[in-house]
Amino acid sequence: MPLRDLFYCPADNQIYIDLSFANELKDRFKAPGEFALAYVVAHEVGHHVQNIMGISGKVQQQKQRLSKEEANELSVRLELQADFYAGLWAHYTQNMKGVIDAADIDAAMKAASAIGDDRLQMEAQGYTVPDAFTHGTSEQRTRWFRKGWDTGDIKQGDTFGARKL
Repeated sequence: MPLRDLFYCPADNQIYIDLSFANELKDRFKAPGEFALAYVVAHEVGHHVQNIMGISGKVQQQKQRLSKEEANELSVRLELQADFYAGLWAHYTQNMKGVIDAADIDAAMKAASAIGDDRLQMEAQGYTVPDAFTHGTSEQRTRWFRKGWDTGDIKQGDTFGARKL
């Protein structure tokens, strides 16, 4: 999975970036541009926020008591919340600096869609296994990013309490 080239490590609170991932976003996933990469970085920063807020630790504890399918669903909820936080970051960056335009949001949405579990599984094996999803579908990832962007309200990002992911 390409996202291991860019990841958040809760043990040392660092984000690790293999810059060749930017080329992979552009070439393999057809999601070019600086803002597509900014979305992915903001998603990883979202994991840092989850770690600081204690969300990640609670999820890890719960996952140990669940079946693999149920644990995967919690992983999806965690990932979608990080997508929401990336949208929230974009919302406040725009409000404070006015530097984001529609093309930027389109680039983020294209990147979010390109790295959905359904799309990655289809590309890798020709079919999808929803119980094995760990990051969410392309539609879910774009929808939660968009929700953060549109609302700017951190209270709207409770993916764990949401009925519809």
